[in-house]
Amino acid sequence: MTETTHRPAGQQLLGLTVNGERREVLAESRRTLVDVLRHDLGLTGTHVGCEHGICGACTVLVDGAPARACLMFAAQAEGCEIRTVEALGEGPDGRGLGDLQQAFTEHHALQCGFCTPGFLMLAEGLLNERPDATKEEIREVIAANLCRCTGYQTIVEAVDACAARRRAATPTPSEEDSCS
Repeated sequence: MTETTHRPAGQQLLGLTVNGERREVLAESRRTLVDVLRHDLGLTGTHVGCEHGICGACTVLVDGAPARACLMFAAQAEGCEIRTVEALGEGPDGRGLGDLQQAFTEHHALQCGFCTPGFLMLAEGLLNERPDATKEEIREVIAANLCRCTGYQTIVEAVDACAARRRAATPTPSEEDSCS
């Protein structure tokens, strides 16, 4: 006896790499990445805000660059490396705070928390691309996301503090070459 698998009309099997794990999901071609992440994969840290790409609450990293998951079809992400806010945690179960999350906590860079995952992913993308970003550059980049509670200054301070810690923890080329 042969087993036949039937796909509902209009759906396709997508292979997505999310937070380093290969996942398969059956989804309609028109489903957005944010909907697939939240509803099909259970990664609810990515928030749905305006659904027009303006607020940034849905920001994830796609191949290391910040992307608005509400403007991207899940099918477009096939073959890409997707990172969500859940990937920022540390510890064996990923539930401990990562360095950027810790900096947000220390600098009171979150209030209601709704926009925080989007800011974290936007900042992570910035720090990966430009680890030596100045406060002015950080301010310019984070202005792409909307927050009604913090006034942005504490977010700038948190991202800058995290960047400074990462730079201090990274050995310089001369330190790597020296024998100890």
